[in-house]
Amino acid sequence: MDRPNIIINCAMSVDGKIASPSGKQVRISSDEDMRRVYHLRHNVDAVLIGIGTVLNDDPKLTVKEKYVEHPHQPIRVVLDTYCRTPLEALVVNETAKTIIFKGENQPCSKKFNDTVTVLSAPTQNGIIDIQNTLDQLSKQGIKTLLVEGGGTVIWHFINKGFFDDVFVYIGSMIIGGKHTPTIAMGQGFKHEKEFIRLQLMDIKRLGDGILLHYQPALI
Repeated sequence: MDRPNIIINCAMSVDGKIASPSGKQVRISSDEDMRRVYHLRHNVDAVLIGIGTVLNDDPKLTVKEKYVEHPHQPIRVVLDTYCRTPLEALVVNETAKTIIFKGENQPCSKKFNDTVTVLSAPTQNGIIDIQNTLDQLSKQGIKTLLVEGGGTVIWHFINKGFFDDVFVYIGSMIIGGKHTPTIAMGQGFKHEKEFIRLQLMDIKRLGDGILLHYQPALI
């Protein structure tokens, strides 16, 4: 399979949460980590999220000049099976190009601006097929892809083994909540032999938190 180099990046609390109990975005990263994230975006061809992140957080997914001088704006990619991305969402503004992947049998009559491209991909149980998406992105010339979430999207990438690097920033806070979103929100693995093993490449203190860098374990 021809796919981009994939970096998964996320920030979590000490107890492994990535949002509030209601699913709303919370600021976990320090200023030092935010600078790192913007440099990551600056250095990749595209950055990807799911529709849940669009509806809950309304991110721009752009690079701020405050953190990067003369920033390169990556292509923004949204996995959106039912084409629910609002026309007024920041992720489809004209600051950068955007690709929306909808289900191949789902209509999408919305009139986005000229910076937005809507592509179709197969689905399974309402989820966009990740492999097909990566194939299409490769054909678009995307060689490096940053996956920022949310937890369901990250789960599907990890479950399929579609990642080369994982960066996890641990902020110095506890959020709590039995059903609060975590990094990997999927069904999980029933048996220990199925667990995805990682190798720790680096540990770094950033502000009042810690950045962990992992790669797939060599078995």
